[in-house]
Amino acid sequence: MPDNSTILPAPPSGSATRAIACLAIAAFAAQAMVRVTDSLLPQIAADFNTTVGAASIVVTVYLLAHGSVQLVIGPIGDRFGKYLCASIAAAVSAAMVLACGLAPSLTLLVAARLGSGLATGWIVPFALAFVGDVIPYERRQQVIGTFLSGQILGQMFGQAAGGALGDYFGWRTVFLLLAGLIGIATVGLFYELWRNPITHARNAPKRSGGGFVADYIAVLRSPWSRALIALAFVEAAAMFGAFAYVGADLHLRFGVSFTLVGLFVGFFAAGGLIYSLSVGRLVTRFGPVGLACGGGVVLALAYVVLAVEPVAWIAPFAIIAIGLGFYMLHNTLQTNATQMTPEARGTAVGIFSAGLYLGQTAGVAVGGIIFDRYTAVPVFLGAAVVLLLCGLWFARALKRRAVREI
Repeated sequence: MPDNSTILPAPPSGSATRAIACLAIAAFAAQAMVRVTDSLLPQIAADFNTTVGAASIVVTVYLLAHGSVQLVIGPIGDRFGKYLCASIAAAVSAAMVLACGLAPSLTLLVAARLGSGLATGWIVPFALAFVGDVIPYERRQQVIGTFLSGQILGQMFGQAAGGALGDYFGWRTVFLLLAGLIGIATVGLFYELWRNPITHARNAPKRSGGGFVADYIAVLRSPWSRALIALAFVEAAAMFGAFAYVGADLHLRFGVSFTLVGLFVGFFAAGGLIYSLSVGRLVTRFGPVGLACGGGVVLALAYVVLAVEPVAWIAPFAIIAIGLGFYMLHNTLQTNATQMTPEARGTAVGIFSAGLYLGQTAGVAVGGIIFDRYTAVPVFLGAAVVLLLCGLWFARALKRRAVREI
């Protein structure tokens, strides 16, 4: 439910749809960058005459940069404007991704990946914060749910198309293509800044004595904000700490080929797209409480199916359900994150996003230890329990807040 403790000014006139569409294109490219090197590692290793393990640093350094930078960028967007900051970040990202494609050595490729991670980490948090500034809370979950389609398609492109294009045209071409895409998005973003008044919205009240530290204090002193950030960490840890091992489990338990493993895991994005395309009807019918609870239940059931499935062909259906259930729960969580501290929205969403990346990192590390010792079954069952509890707790908390505000 929205926090009505602060009355916010109305955003300036202009086309929110066009402005958000440009952000969705930038988010597509940003999300593609997160996973694009996964399937390119053998080619990168061969080109630089090194091992795949050594080349994997291009994945690690990007994820660390992308996730950690979100802890510190929020106050900058709150001060200078989220849309402006996202536009500048897209421009820097385009240059850094171009540098990735032209890097003559692994060392310079790692440096370029570090720079691109630091730049692209700004785009999605500020895009979500901008949506929070210009879209009323009552419509926000539907808009964010639609905006998610750009991110989901970016993940699909990064995981699937990246490898295919790399096979045919080489790994450098993939980076050059992404650089061009981010460049196109950058042109659109700066055009919107020039012609669209709504992109200059800073829909937050003025506060005296404000500063970077004050913004963090404003977010962290709120019990509701702390609860949402903690829930984001736990949700990401359970979700991706289990999902990272779905492919390995299919290969080891059922002998599924790596080609089919990639296809099966890609069905996660299909479940996300089902949610994105039907978000309006789902929000209208179930509301935030129903989506949070239903998402937790769907996730739990799907992970139980993966744990006990007798044959591999059941996995794609469970993975689609995981994608649908995750976005039912996560989109509701995201929407509330954009409203948890309106007076420091950029800072709040930045910390929230960083919590997701840190939770994902911790979950994969813990899941790996359990997987190596006890197989994937306890990993999947543990994720089912934790995600069910997350959904039920969040639904109950939303219902209580709704009752208090009546």
